[in-house]
Amino acid sequence: MDRPEVLFVNDINLRPISKNRTPDPGDEARWPDRPLQPLQPADNSNWHVCRCCGTNRPNSGASRIVPTKERPVSVVDRAFHLVKGGGRPIPSRLSRWRSVARSIGRRIEQLKRLDDRELLQASLEVRWRAKAGVALLKLMPEAYALVVEASRRTTGMTHYPVQIMGGIGLFEGGIAEMQTGEGKTLTAVLPSYLRALPGRGYHVITVNDYLAKRDCEEMAPIYAALGMTVGCVTSPDETDQRRQAYAQDITYGTAKEFGFDYLRDRLRLGVGAQDAHKPNVFVQRTPGSAGDERPVQRGHYGVLIDEADSILIDEARTPLIIGLTMPNDAATVSLFRWCQRAISHLEANTDFVYEPQRRSAYLTDAGCRKVLLLAKPALIDCVDTERIYKHVEQSLTARFAFTRDKDYVIVNNEVKIVDEGTGRVMDGRKWQDGLHQAIEAKELVPVTAASGEAARITVQSYFRLYNYISGMTGTAVQGIGEIKRTYGLIVTPIPTNKPCIRVGWPTRVFATMDVKRTAILKSIEELISVGRAILVGTPSVEASEALGKLLTDKGIEFEILNAHFHEKEAEIISRAGRVGKVTVATNMAGRGTDIKLDEQLIKNGGLHVIATEMHSSARIDRQLIGRAARQGDPGSYQFFLSLEDELLR
Repeated sequence: MDRPEVLFVNDINLRPISKNRTPDPGDEARWPDRPLQPLQPADNSNWHVCRCCGTNRPNSGASRIVPTKERPVSVVDRAFHLVKGGGRPIPSRLSRWRSVARSIGRRIEQLKRLDDRELLQASLEVRWRAKAGVALLKLMPEAYALVVEASRRTTGMTHYPVQIMGGIGLFEGGIAEMQTGEGKTLTAVLPSYLRALPGRGYHVITVNDYLAKRDCEEMAPIYAALGMTVGCVTSPDETDQRRQAYAQDITYGTAKEFGFDYLRDRLRLGVGAQDAHKPNVFVQRTPGSAGDERPVQRGHYGVLIDEADSILIDEARTPLIIGLTMPNDAATVSLFRWCQRAISHLEANTDFVYEPQRRSAYLTDAGCRKVLLLAKPALIDCVDTERIYKHVEQSLTARFAFTRDKDYVIVNNEVKIVDEGTGRVMDGRKWQDGLHQAIEAKELVPVTAASGEAARITVQSYFRLYNYISGMTGTAVQGIGEIKRTYGLIVTPIPTNKPCIRVGWPTRVFATMDVKRTAILKSIEELISVGRAILVGTPSVEASEALGKLLTDKGIEFEILNAHFHEKEAEIISRAGRVGKVTVATNMAGRGTDIKLDEQLIKNGGLHVIATEMHSSARIDRQLIGRAARQGDPGSYQFFLSLEDELLR
């Protein structure tokens, strides 16, 4: 490509224009408030561009002409693209978004003169233009102005300029890092509405069913005012309910529900593992499965992921597996029960070795011989030796690696897995390879049928199905590199609307767990006496109930939020922001939990968060302390640690 004599520069891209060609009018139409500016070199020399990557020497390898269709600013985060001869740098992403947000603000003022009927009509006209093929980027200022005005009328909430900036970034693709309490739920409505205009369906994913249902219900009036339909997919939903939810313009749900629905659809369609177009998906062909039912999903056009670091990093390699129910005859149940009795005869480091880092146990040669010599019931005489060894090892793992009220809970005489990151029960999930049945035998509850694999996909592979992907989080700093390498998404921090005035108190470290808990109780009493509300974060159900017992013995009133009380979550959270209120919670009170403070509590210093342990993931700790001092409110936090904590052992 020949070097042009004139370059036209705007906030979107650097377009080389030949001397016999005029600028593309499409750029003027897309960004009317950013007119193209012709720049001429002082010495009449040709132009070239130096990418700011360590050198700006004229003949360095970093120098090149930017092709007409490239958009370097949207690819290189905060990079300066300098023009030889002293040209000005192209504004950064945030500067550009701020400028567009101002132009949207001017449109909002015009919309305030419309009544509700006229506002709806304006939205329908924008939607018609989108379906007619008008570029969504061109429609963005008008669409975002409609959303902001509809939100003001229906919910009383108005988007701040920084939220509009975040919405612009989300539409362009990438991760918007918005601090906890900055209104990510409201921000998500902006790109969701715009992406849903063509009518191909848009998905909004968050970390749990509670947040998906809450966000859907709270934002539904905004969508309705603009003529959009919205649905939500949660664990208890039946097939017809799911199909109806996916048929809406915008669908809320969790990554697991969306992923499992995708696998079920492939089973319904009879698509097997031989499908070359989906190499990362395993599906077991089953006789008569093809054409049994219509799929519930209608494609993967676009997705917005709330708490993106949790889903894209922490759960990236988590396999989503649909099981095939295996026979559960009397011999199988008898085998699991016998294995639990058998391991009581085995000696650690002699008959078996347990590896805490891998959370697994294996038999030694001596242990294998001892297992063979143990008396067995007649029902399992026909079971092959290798299978017996395998289930004995799983029984050892169940005893030493998995703890009740930490890794799982017993609900209605059933073993329910607890998600370590969220503290929530994972309904319908089971451990594989007989581990779940080994835990059931350990807890003396009915042993359910084991399962094989009918279909499997990882969370990471599932999200690669989408044409457009973006996300929001308040804690992406530690995962910027991984997000960019894996998904090609750039993380852009969004400024806060108000300065954060959260105060971190000095971390206190104690020799033993008992001394630490005594200090926590004393701190809670002192905070209650000055009219503060306290949120105490604990690592597990077991730890939350142990602390709750100590509070009861002290005569301190409190509420507890863990996997046993998940159905009361909304009610408990609604009271957590009152003067003198003490709430003990697991990680359930982390991501997405918005504790509203009463006026007197704000005057008294706001919510105080006590973290009773540090989590292995710093992002989970940041989410917990982020419950305090949200949206400019006062608040504080403090860590209480002991040398007996799991992380410090």
